[in-house]
Amino acid sequence: MTVTKKLATKTTKRSAGKSVEVKKSPVKAVENLFFSRDESWLKFNQRVLEEAQDPTNPLLERVKFLAITASNLDEFVEIRVAGMLQRIEDGYNQAQPLDEGGLTPQERLDRLSERLAAFVEAQYRCWNEQLLPAMHAEKIRVRPWRQLSDEERTYALAFYENEVDPLLTPVTIDPSHPFPRVLNKALCLALLLRHKRKGTAGVRPTTALGVVTVPRSLPRLVPLPGAEGYCDFILLHELIESQVERMFRGYEVLSRSAFRVTRNSNLYMQEEESRSVLESVRAELHNRRKGDAVRLEIESSATEEIVERLRTNFELEPWQVFRTDGPVNLSRLMNLYSEVKRPILKYPPFASKEFKLSAKSIDLFDELRRRDVMLHHPFDSYQTVEGFIEAGAVDPGVISMKQTLYRTSKDSPIFRALIEAAQSKDVTVVVELMARFDEDSNIRWARELEDAGVGVFHGIFGLKTHCKLSLLVRRDPDGVIRRYAHLGTGNYNPVTARFYTDISLLTSRPEMTEAVQKVFNYLTAETEAASYLPLKVAPLTLWDGLIALIEREANHARAGRPAAIVAKMNGLLDRRIVEALYAASQAGVEIDLIIRGMCSLRPGVKGLSERIRVRSIVGRFLEHSRIFSFANGGDETIYCGSADWMPRNLVERCEVVFPVTQPDLQRRLREEILAAYLADNTKARLLQPDGEYVRAPQVEPSFSAQDFLMRVAEGSSEKVPKPIKN
Repeated sequence: MTVTKKLATKTTKRSAGKSVEVKKSPVKAVENLFFSRDESWLKFNQRVLEEAQDPTNPLLERVKFLAITASNLDEFVEIRVAGMLQRIEDGYNQAQPLDEGGLTPQERLDRLSERLAAFVEAQYRCWNEQLLPAMHAEKIRVRPWRQLSDEERTYALAFYENEVDPLLTPVTIDPSHPFPRVLNKALCLALLLRHKRKGTAGVRPTTALGVVTVPRSLPRLVPLPGAEGYCDFILLHELIESQVERMFRGYEVLSRSAFRVTRNSNLYMQEEESRSVLESVRAELHNRRKGDAVRLEIESSATEEIVERLRTNFELEPWQVFRTDGPVNLSRLMNLYSEVKRPILKYPPFASKEFKLSAKSIDLFDELRRRDVMLHHPFDSYQTVEGFIEAGAVDPGVISMKQTLYRTSKDSPIFRALIEAAQSKDVTVVVELMARFDEDSNIRWARELEDAGVGVFHGIFGLKTHCKLSLLVRRDPDGVIRRYAHLGTGNYNPVTARFYTDISLLTSRPEMTEAVQKVFNYLTAETEAASYLPLKVAPLTLWDGLIALIEREANHARAGRPAAIVAKMNGLLDRRIVEALYAASQAGVEIDLIIRGMCSLRPGVKGLSERIRVRSIVGRFLEHSRIFSFANGGDETIYCGSADWMPRNLVERCEVVFPVTQPDLQRRLREEILAAYLADNTKARLLQPDGEYVRAPQVEPSFSAQDFLMRVAEGSSEKVPKPIKN
């Protein structure tokens, strides 16, 4: 269905709720109602690449942004592209819904392959034409072996002998030595070899292929003792390449090239085959490392013979081969950021604001009996959240603790506190084993917690536990047993809390804490409560609850009452919600969406979405908070939570969205946080009706939301300027 055809009066019913009415529209001149998810994702990664290309950013931050684009692309290929290939291989090649462009998986893949190739080319242009020259100007050099001085070679060879050589296993491919099982995303060297000994009747032997895996445990960039004032490095694989003749004695090395294979990393689990969720995930992780090849990255200088031998071995089509005009695996350039000690080439240091108790409060529990506490990380220190959980572990009044863990960090204070608490309290932890690419560490956390006496659960099979909840039950000094809760939009990860923007709410409100208790009962026993109010919980009440909130705004607009929606999230893909937003726009609701990543909604289309504006902000911090504000006829309601407006969040995960009702906290969300993002004219890109993003109008004075929020944390009292409109 295209917009050149009039919109149907009603959409098709979806199983999870009623249909959403969208008025007929005379809209023309756009392809369809929805942007493709995958193409929208590529445009998000393009916005990250633009930060690497932006000379106003500090140089090493630009290198970091480039590395992030490569890491993002890895995940996209091993999950999304792999999923498309799997569907095609399984024989499923029917046309997809409108929110996937109405194309078959094969048609989507054909379009996507061209854009992937163009994006990789843009990445390496950025590296070669912008970042390398800028680094050289700052005396930061990545040196090839042939350019090293004798002193530098001596140093590099000593490193090779002591640290590298013991870890190498050279393999020659022949009838008695099959091709080694190359692990997912492992950097390798391919060598075209010819035996120096002549065969029978003086005939030269045919060529063979040699393979060496570059050790993952070593840094990809090896520091060199450069000249005074220089930071010099050699790529680890180039150091190994310089010594391949030693590894393949008796062979003539005809050519060599670094390569890397990306494999299908989706987990395919079936409940009836699982003895336990933990054992099932562990088995699937083992399979993931050896999944079907999806992509081959190889240096552009590789000979055609090496490329074809590898492509044939990995059973790849030509479009799945990506020749790189520079280092294979740009994500490992992140090492430059940590290795180069040049603060002037990085963002200025920023110290988060520490939370202070009110004058009358003796501790955090006392404070929470008086009022709710809201934190905006990283501008507000995450140590307050850590302190809340640590206090629960050591406070003799705390009787029990319940906690969800989706992602955490090594040596997390929260993890240690839970283990300590288990020595004297009832501790329950719901660990999500299938948090993508953190499965290994989460399995280890789960086992260690169990060994310490923690009651460990893995949520409901088939649903990821993505909600961010902590619940303490405490006998207070007055003898009353009360609940205290933390609800958040981000993971319990003190490391990412320093550069992800997230909202935390600490509360002892009985209605909130009782609802949190009900959510934990749902996660541990799959018992559904009659109501979870004031929370909205996926997959039970959130989807329909969001639709009802949007429809309520439409009814207010029709009645002439104040009607507006401001929603900030990571992604908007759910078709039913998009249709509800279209209907609200047609009813007269003014809608501002702040969406960091994928967005399938087409804004600014006359007669359909002309009152909807979409912006994306990519900057120093990863925008991760979800905030949803509804004017509600003048009685504003604001929610925060763990869920984006995407099908996976609404029907495939356990999510919690919670109201913020305290007036001063509502004002902060509306007038400080959301207002700042809507006024940003420095890092904001505005989504156009044709699907392209353009930078917000460059007006004076320039205004960056993240910079402003840092200044507020440091004590500034400046006001937010008026919002920028598309």
